[in-house]
This record gives sequence, C-alpha cells and structure tokens, in this order.
Amino acid sequence: MTDVAEHDLTAEIARLRAELDDWKQRAAAAEAAADHDVLTPALNRRGFIAALQRTMAYCQRHDVPAVLLYLDMDGFKGVNDRLGHAAGDAALVAVARMMLGHLRESDAVGRLGGDEFALLMLNAGVEEGRAKAGQLAEALKTEGFVWNGQQTPLGGSFGVRAWDGHTDPEIWLTEADAAMWVRKKGR
Repeated sequence: MTDVAEHDLTAEIARLRAELDDWKQRAAAAEAAADHDVLTPALNRRGFIAALQRTMAYCQRHDVPAVLLYLDMDGFKGVNDRLGHAAGDAALVAVARMMLGHLRESDAVGRLGGDEFALLMLNAGVEEGRAKAGQLAEALKTEGFVWNGQQTPLGGSFGVRAWDGHTDPEIWLTEADAAMWVRKKGR
C-alpha cells in the first residue's frame, strides 16, 4: 500500500469514527427526549413509568420504602381562561421547576399529562410523603408563577400512596390518583 493510499484510508477511518460518534450522540439525545416532557423539565409519562419500575425493583430487592405523590392542579382551567394558554404553559413549567427544586436529586418528577404531575420519593414513607405534599401545596400558593410581571398563586391537590409491594406501576399510580381525588372532593 502506498503512503497516499494509507493516508486516504486513515482519513476515511477518522471520518467514519466522527460520523459514528455523531450518530451515537443523536441517538442518546433522542432517547433522552423520549422520556422527557416536551414542555417542562419533568419526565413524561413514559419516563416516569420507567422510574417507577426501577424504584419498585429496588424497593423489592433492598426492602426500602418509597412514596408516590400525585398532583392535580386546582383551578388550572381558570389560568388558561383568564390569562391565555401561553400563561398556562408558563404555569406548568413553573410547577415542574418548583417541584424539582423542592425534592432530592434521587427523587423523580413526571408530568403525566395536562395539569397532572407525579413525584416519586425513594427511602421515604407515607408520613414523609404527606409532609412533602404539604410543603409543595404551600409552595404552589406562595411561589406560584409570574406572568406579565404579576405573581399568580397556584393550587393543587395531592394524593399520597406508599409503595406496598406494588409490581405494576399503573396500579400504584391509580391508587395515588384515587387518593388525590378523595382530597380534592373533600374540599
């Protein structure tokens, strides 16, 4: 092989390696996007279900507690009606950021759809979950979100459900959702 041919082959290998690295980065970005909400910094339902599955397996294997909080925004339709859908989107982003800011790095926040969120706390039981729900409900009122320079309070109802040997994440979510509706209707 001549020096020119060897140089051309080396250059082609380097180009192919760079192209492969680019494709790997694109695939990783696409995979991350598949698990994250398109609007907020939270996981989407798919990503949150995956987090639930990992947590349930961890809890089962290591005999540790976990708690699930289910949030449904109170009066959210009024935000959209009074201030517009762009304000509603800003409110959802603010809620996700607020929850992420008030939780541990090991916890997970997911936007399940519309104005419903879920929070997963590992190594925490129902009492810690209730306390966290109270803190977050207060933060919704006091922090709310800012729209057109105006501080706007928000509200939400939380359902709290401890991991109880659940093996199906949808059942655990359904139980936390039912607990939230009990609280919402009790107001």
